[in-house]
Amino acid sequence: QFSQYIKQWYQRRVAITAGGLDETYQGVEKADGEEFFVEREGERGAFYCVLDTGLARTSSGARIFGVLKGAVDGGLDIPHSSKRFPGFDDESGEYDAGTHRSRIFGEHISGYMQSLLEEDEESYKRQFSQYIKEGIMPDMLESVYSKAHAAIRADPSPAAKKVKKDGYKPKSFKKQRMSLQQRKARVAQKKAAFLALQ
Repeated sequence: QFSQYIKQWYQRRVAITAGGLDETYQGVEKADGEEFFVEREGERGAFYCVLDTGLARTSSGARIFGVLKGAVDGGLDIPHSSKRFPGFDDESGEYDAGTHRSRIFGEHISGYMQSLLEEDEESYKRQFSQYIKEGIMPDMLESVYSKAHAAIRADPSPAAKKVKKDGYKPKSFKKQRMSLQQRKARVAQKKAAFLALQ
């Protein structure tokens, strides 16, 4: 859930900074999975939102709730409960923030990476090639996520867009349209190939 969590957290920090509310509504300092609700401070309230899941499934632990948690922790006022977060036990009615924290920081991914590394190294290299390229091992995921969180908190402004070189043409996988001459030449070539087989 970390990718959904951090994307929403980052976008909310950018929006709150742009709205001039970044000093008033700090959001969560450290992602710990604990319940967090934004309360009104001062004369301006936090951005109020309502979660519209659309067609996304709302089963317990779904990624949409990672998005919700990231947005709330980023400082948005969204009415919610912890019943659908990972770590909520239906039988006891208790919410375990530690379980949610482990999902946010990708401990399940780390465990999968470790088991795949031990069982099938070729699959590990194929599935986690970008992690290997960056030098990220299974036990380093939490620190990588923590650093990303700290970097966003330090400077939530969006990165400057890269300037494209003159004459840049994006890749296109569409078949290029042929001119009339090219189509006639193609038909003539097909006719000649067909007649040669006769």
